[in-house]
Amino acid sequence: MAAVVAGLVGGCAEREVILQGDRQELRGEPPQVELPSESRSIRLAAQTRNANWTHRHGTQKYRTAHPALSTAPALAWTANIGAGDGRRQRIATDPVVFDGRIFTIDSEAQLTATGTEGQRLWAHDMTPAGDKSSEASGGGLAVGEGKLFVSNGFGRLSAFDPATGALLWEQRLGATGSGAPTVYGGLVYVISGDDLAWALDTETGRIEWQLSSTPDVNNLMVPSAPSVTDKFVIFGFGSGEVQAAFRKGGLRFWDAGVQGGRVGRALSSISDISGDPVVVGNTIYVANHSGRLVSLDADTGTRNWTIEQGALSPVWPAGDSLFLVNEQNQLLRVSAATGEVIWGKRLPDFVKERPRRQVRRYGQYGPVLAGGVLWIASSAGTLNAYDPASGDLLRSEALPHGAASNPVVAGGTLYVVNKKGELLAFR
Repeated sequence: MAAVVAGLVGGCAEREVILQGDRQELRGEPPQVELPSESRSIRLAAQTRNANWTHRHGTQKYRTAHPALSTAPALAWTANIGAGDGRRQRIATDPVVFDGRIFTIDSEAQLTATGTEGQRLWAHDMTPAGDKSSEASGGGLAVGEGKLFVSNGFGRLSAFDPATGALLWEQRLGATGSGAPTVYGGLVYVISGDDLAWALDTETGRIEWQLSSTPDVNNLMVPSAPSVTDKFVIFGFGSGEVQAAFRKGGLRFWDAGVQGGRVGRALSSISDISGDPVVVGNTIYVANHSGRLVSLDADTGTRNWTIEQGALSPVWPAGDSLFLVNEQNQLLRVSAATGEVIWGKRLPDFVKERPRRQVRRYGQYGPVLAGGVLWIASSAGTLNAYDPASGDLLRSEALPHGAASNPVVAGGTLYVVNKKGELLAFR
């Protein structure tokens, strides 16, 4: 009987059809879209030998349009600044330069001042009593009105004497204070917890006013730095909201949202403003982490244009263009007037390219225009120079242990922090 049943079942089964053609891995990456590659001339500002680099470059007052730098800078010296990247802590702070001192924060809240020849001038452990240095990382730096302002992962904003490292005052922010501060007109502005904006008196640390945004849990470790005009201060929050408020009183004037993301990318769930607001004339350029870059009217918040490109750092404006590294690790040149992508270049992305092993990505820090070229510092262990007109790679210098910060340029020297906890100087 069993043999009869088996025969009946076998007789009912349809013959398998084997399709012809090549077999493709179902989990493979989709075909890469060809990037625009137009070479277009660009008029750059004259090079300026700036002595200082005191802020992130979103505020026009503090931005050097085209710092002077050698056409082929080489590694001049390396200096230890403290702890490097670990399993739980990361270096997440760009250096600032003021009065012959380079200020840095390591991955365990140590603030260090280094001389322009690599000598350590002073260091200060910002870990609060009762806490451990390994319990928080991140922070931001700015210098203004004769003081060094420092935010840190322990939720504090502090003012130091840049020459001696003496602590002048400290204010608790009530949440992680990893975003870089901005100093303007007797006030220092900062974002804590990615949803609360502060304005503090630069002399005393007294709270002048606050603004809040909708909380969002899908945020980056480092909030964006506020940008300031003569009239407004502009904040970018973790929810993707952009707010402009009057500088002195904190009265909110307009709101805008940078919403939307790139379809099919898990990182599109992070809507945080990763491309700080950058003010150019009467226009603000701001980007989120999930795949949107917008141009806004500075007076009204009205949107001029939107493109489906995120930015990992503030865009760099030059000539008639914006330069940025997008959330797919591509270096782009974009028309400032229309948002048109003029050219794009792929940068090293995943550490391991096999689809099932695409867990860790290379960090691409920049771009910074200096010495006539665009500089990108890579965690892959290189400092790369690109042609602003065409996007062609012009040269590549070894960057030991890989980059952990955006490069900054002052005094004809490019400074960058690596993952080992070292400050490197190229000149």
